[in-house]
Amino acid sequence: MKLLITSPAFGQPHMEPLIEFAKSAADEVVINPYGRTLTVEELKEIWDGTDAVVAGLEPYTAEVLAQAPDTLKAICRFGVGYDSVDLAAAKAKGIAVTNTPGTNSDAVADLAIGMMIAIARHIPQGDKSVRDGSWKRYTGLSMEGKKLGILGLGAIGKGVAKRAAGFSMDIYAYDPYFDRDFAEKYNVKSAEMEEIFTQCDYITLHLPVLPETVGIINRDTLAKMKPSAYLINAARGPLVNEDDLYDALKNGRIMGAALDVYSQEPLKDSPLFQLDNIVVLPHIGGNTREAAVAMGRLAIDNALAVLKGEACQYIVNR
Repeated sequence: MKLLITSPAFGQPHMEPLIEFAKSAADEVVINPYGRTLTVEELKEIWDGTDAVVAGLEPYTAEVLAQAPDTLKAICRFGVGYDSVDLAAAKAKGIAVTNTPGTNSDAVADLAIGMMIAIARHIPQGDKSVRDGSWKRYTGLSMEGKKLGILGLGAIGKGVAKRAAGFSMDIYAYDPYFDRDFAEKYNVKSAEMEEIFTQCDYITLHLPVLPETVGIINRDTLAKMKPSAYLINAARGPLVNEDDLYDALKNGRIMGAALDVYSQEPLKDSPLFQLDNIVVLPHIGGNTREAAVAMGRLAIDNALAVLKGEACQYIVNR
């Protein structure tokens, strides 16, 4: 059994016990030698004879999968999202695709709250002003009593709601499968998207990438938002039309935004960098030691279960 681990997260010291576990369970384990997301050509150089991949963000398009080794039976994403994998093409080739839901929910929820505070209290700018000697004292916006709109009340959205309750925020959420028991416990009000866009002071995205959610933040929806509103995206980059967001921020149609994810990553030479009413982070939502270990262990367990013919509840392309 050959296990290929492409996620660069496994290069961190706290992941070494997981690599040893993988080596104890497989005949051969190959680790990403570059410490970053692999290119397609780099992937092809090391995947011969591979039975399962613990995958990072490298693309598994239909074209790439057509060239995959016949031995490949599982692509096990290190993370929740799997939009980098063509599920239909993988299924047609008999390759199971798995993910690791729930393992980084708390980490992403923590960051979403941190991003709200950072943008509303001008923390990056304040840090810079101390370092450059200007000592500019920014006036920010409190979170207490403000309306928070959560688009997507899954595991991460619920985590944000629980944390926001501690700030005494007025919490609204949209989800097509709204969990009323959870909402009653944490005083979360059910709302349609229109109400969230027009009424909320903070809007945080926790939706999956689906045909109906791609570009859900666009010129029209941004125009509905309050001029004093803040947008937070720690979910998926394609949810936001970045050109439209740039225009809205530059022209003061919304107050600010904080992004951890982008339509293309890594983000380079973006006009967003010219603005001072946005916080930009390098997709670190799930990057805590605890979350990485939990994700890594589940991804490896998924791979082993598929290869051994055991039940695996996290297959997303049955």
